[in-house]
Amino acid sequence: MKPVKVGICGLGTVGGGTYNVLTTNAQNIARRAGREIIVAQIGARRPNPNCDTTGVEVTADIFDVARNPDIDIVVELIGGYDVARELVLLAIENGKHVVTANKALIAEHGEEIFAAAERQGVSVMYEAGVAGGIPIIKALREGLAANRINWLAGIINGTGNFILTEMRDKGRDFADVLKEAQELGYAEADPTFDVEGIDAAHKLTILASIAYGIPLQFSRCYTEGISKITRDDVEYAEELGYRIKHLGVSCQTEKGIDLRVHPTLIPEDRPIAKVDGVLNAVMVNGNAVGDTLYVGAGAGAGPTASAVVADIVDLARTLEADAANRVNHLAYNVIEDDKVLSIEEVETAYYLRIQAQDKTGVLASVATILSERGINIEAIIQKEPSETEELAQIIILTHRVMEKTMNGALEAISELDSTVGDITRIRVEHLA
Repeated sequence: MKPVKVGICGLGTVGGGTYNVLTTNAQNIARRAGREIIVAQIGARRPNPNCDTTGVEVTADIFDVARNPDIDIVVELIGGYDVARELVLLAIENGKHVVTANKALIAEHGEEIFAAAERQGVSVMYEAGVAGGIPIIKALREGLAANRINWLAGIINGTGNFILTEMRDKGRDFADVLKEAQELGYAEADPTFDVEGIDAAHKLTILASIAYGIPLQFSRCYTEGISKITRDDVEYAEELGYRIKHLGVSCQTEKGIDLRVHPTLIPEDRPIAKVDGVLNAVMVNGNAVGDTLYVGAGAGAGPTASAVVADIVDLARTLEADAANRVNHLAYNVIEDDKVLSIEEVETAYYLRIQAQDKTGVLASVATILSERGINIEAIIQKEPSETEELAQIIILTHRVMEKTMNGALEAISELDSTVGDITRIRVEHLA
């Protein structure tokens, strides 16, 4: 069969890794794809010293790759929004299939890109955009196609997982671990996307759309970071039998789709609670299969390149197939615009940490406020002030309740004369 010609745009960490995998494993990849896959052109502003591109045409203009009539598949690995969007749309306009690792591009512009691809009869593949080397998109689109997906939950940002692991294992402060993560290259100089949950929200938006067959709706994903988590919270969670993870959580309910990223207490005996360091993990519950767990490296040249090349192989296998016979971009032929719930409509359990004056009746007042709103308490820990502290710490674990109800209770508790400062609230999920 005629070889498949690939054009790679971007030769940084992931682009270089993709080129090296395609060339080093060329024989094995050809056997899997049923035809030879050749890197025919590279668009890159600067060379990668880890790549030997001898004999391959290299251009500084990435748009040349999208226009090249000999290219079958354009691989977008430049990142960002505007230029990447322009490149992908130009490639589609020129009848090219597209493979990308750009989760932000898909989460925020996927609807436009997929519509353009359908008009042109080409495919857009994005396995590498979520959880790096874990084939979670293929699992949802294909392996779990027989299931109604009830819920999914994922550690889908390795930087945040590294920080929380270090805080738990070594009793370190958030700021201290973040600085180390930046020095190790796990976090960017501006870590906002990682630690405030934006990166995870991009990925969760994509997973939820595939899981439930709904439009991509990043703007409606509730997002909360981990920068306010303290050593005390990590320690108290352990005392209660939980671990804190920065989770993306989505659930299909009778009221609509739950879509949120936030710090979460998980029972320490749940498998996903034991996934530490920079690893990613996604747990999916289907009505036929039950719980499934996918764990692996969520970033890096090798794992991400593995996912990019897997998409290229999939395209090579079906290059001549009619567009109607390929898997739909979001795995559903009919997309339903189900309601995405606001965070106030979500129901979950809660961990509360309240700072209060050390005097009689404080705990009773707090318990009364919760009881009056129908909020049941599962566990309480009261920490007396130490020699260096003036305030007591009250830690409460509640049963499930709607967020709107909890907001009212916290407002009333904060108005008590005996409570001081902000109340820490972390959601709790049992994932069962």
